[in-house]
Amino acid sequence: MTNTKVYLLDGGSVVLDGLLYYWNTGPSGEIRLPMYSVLIEHSDGLYLFDSGFDREYTVRNFPFLKAAQSPEQTIPGQLAKLGLSPADINYVINSHYHFDHCGGNKHLVNACTVCHKLELEACGCPQPFEAVAYSDLSFCPALQEQRKQVAAEGSPAAPLAPEASDIYTPRFETVTGDQEIAKGVWLFETPGHTAGHYSLMVELSGRRPMIFTGDAIYGKKSLDLMCISSFHLDPVASLRSMRRIKELAERYDAEIFFSHDPSLYADYVRAPGRYA
Repeated sequence: MTNTKVYLLDGGSVVLDGLLYYWNTGPSGEIRLPMYSVLIEHSDGLYLFDSGFDREYTVRNFPFLKAAQSPEQTIPGQLAKLGLSPADINYVINSHYHFDHCGGNKHLVNACTVCHKLELEACGCPQPFEAVAYSDLSFCPALQEQRKQVAAEGSPAAPLAPEASDIYTPRFETVTGDQEIAKGVWLFETPGHTAGHYSLMVELSGRRPMIFTGDAIYGKKSLDLMCISSFHLDPVASLRSMRRIKELAERYDAEIFFSHDPSLYADYVRAPGRYA
């Protein structure tokens, strides 16, 4: 933990209507949401939490999101600012597998992929209303085939085995429960937005711990209002997870970093700057 550093990798932005950002509350109107990934430089290796969206895929399939992402804002472009390449990443951890949080995974060909067991299962066989959000499966050809099987047969397929031979990474590890995956690097279960959603906490030697909400909480106003986004599997669980993150921040005296807060994001230190 002594030498741990955190870099926020700017991944561009998309547009969402206020009624979707603040479920049934609004007001309506376009909100441009920032997207970023979290790179953790740790004595055990390089960890990447979420990988943002793939611009070409998003523009083609979701033109109404008005995706904005320059070549510099891609995962390869952001890592290059730090003198790194995607091949240098040892672990990629996804809060969940919605397309705007895993679109850059396909670049991380040497990384061990880590996610919640329930998230991998949901990604392979989502509820009908979740299928669009789970649509970018470029990081895992085996999941693409599993989804085709579900569509063809009209029934759930067997959960994907983590050791499946055609997964793009050498290793694919699923976990459950709260986990300290490296000294001072914590995953906390925060389901509701999806079945296996994880939030992240990183302890540093020179500042308060940092909690990254993932999509459990879009922004500070969401937490203040206890108002979830319209995209969720279980709204009751979503509210419990919001309360849990607030309690964790109080317990660890941690600073909360929200996933899509345009006002706060403007003041976040972005790579090549760092937190340590």
